[in-house]
Amino acid sequence: MAQTQKVGTQNVAVNGNGVIRAAGGVVSRRSERGEIEVLLIHRREQRDWSFPKGKLERGETDRECALREVEEETGLRCEVVSELPSVSYHDRRGRLKVVRYWAMTAERGRARPCNEVDAVRWLSIDSAESLLTYPRDRELLSAFAALFSAPAR
Repeated sequence: MAQTQKVGTQNVAVNGNGVIRAAGGVVSRRSERGEIEVLLIHRREQRDWSFPKGKLERGETDRECALREVEEETGLRCEVVSELPSVSYHDRRGRLKVVRYWAMTAERGRARPCNEVDAVRWLSIDSAESLLTYPRDRELLSAFAALFSAPAR
């Protein structure tokens, strides 16, 4: 289990090297035309378009964190489909952050902005790729899209 460390006003999970651990989801649904759409969030403070994610809380697994953060930021209860590649980067304060992601499907609720999120959008994969702020998120979206373009076995 991860240690916790005070970051701002919250205790967050860090590993033994001080790496901040986080988790999130690439949430999808089928449009009325049967096309895959993904949900992007806009965070007012960062002024970016990204996927819902957040820091682990004490005693929670990465997967539990991902589901909680998606619900807290979008109002959606989701089901995990499969794990996606992890993403790592240095945050605005120069700390290494590692985020584990899962592909998810929206099961209950209506997507709406919550907490620090001020907008949500369901978009086609191509439209989402154009709107995402960070290259690391576009790479994650590519990995997600590959799940649906792989030949059946």
